[in-house]
Amino acid sequence: MRKTSLIVFVWVVLLQTAGCTGPKNLVVLVPDPDGSTGSISVSNEAGKVLIEAPYHLTNIKDRQSVPTPPAAMEKGKVKAIFSMALAAQPEPPVHFLLYMEKGSPNLTADSMAQISRIIDTIRTRNAHSVSVIGHTDTLGDKDTNLKLSAQRADSVSRLLIEKGVDAEKIETTSHGEENPLVKTGDNVSEPRNRRVEVIVR
Repeated sequence: MRKTSLIVFVWVVLLQTAGCTGPKNLVVLVPDPDGSTGSISVSNEAGKVLIEAPYHLTNIKDRQSVPTPPAAMEKGKVKAIFSMALAAQPEPPVHFLLYMEKGSPNLTADSMAQISRIIDTIRTRNAHSVSVIGHTDTLGDKDTNLKLSAQRADSVSRLLIEKGVDAEKIETTSHGEENPLVKTGDNVSEPRNRRVEVIVR
């Protein structure tokens, strides 16, 4: 199975339990919150079908029947059938990028100004988790950069806690230079890679 949307599975379960008329096993592929669409392979003992286009569906009558070929469904009809599931969807996570001073765990002035926006988002959403992920550019050796990325993540986490965020909700990780925003060669100073990502869920 390739990239799928969790919403697909939720909708199938709700359709089966909400007393809806029509096929009980109806699978519809919908776009992700960012608008992208993956694909899903639907299979049973009789065979399988691959859905790759948004708002396409398949029906599964029973275990002995091959899922029907993908067919388009109007977006409005999808919303009408799955209104309960749509209403129950969690809000998509909010991503923030904070940039750091060169060789330092300190935020740039512009990024420091974003902290209040992050705090407001956490409070408004009543967030249940906040991921704080530290990164570096490729300047210097990997071990040093791994330590620096951890220091950056810890520095941002402390700022959030000082502003009233529950420490239990914060998870910090660090990637060093391994996951650059902008790919570069070794030993390259790149300001956009000197960052901390904050994901509010």
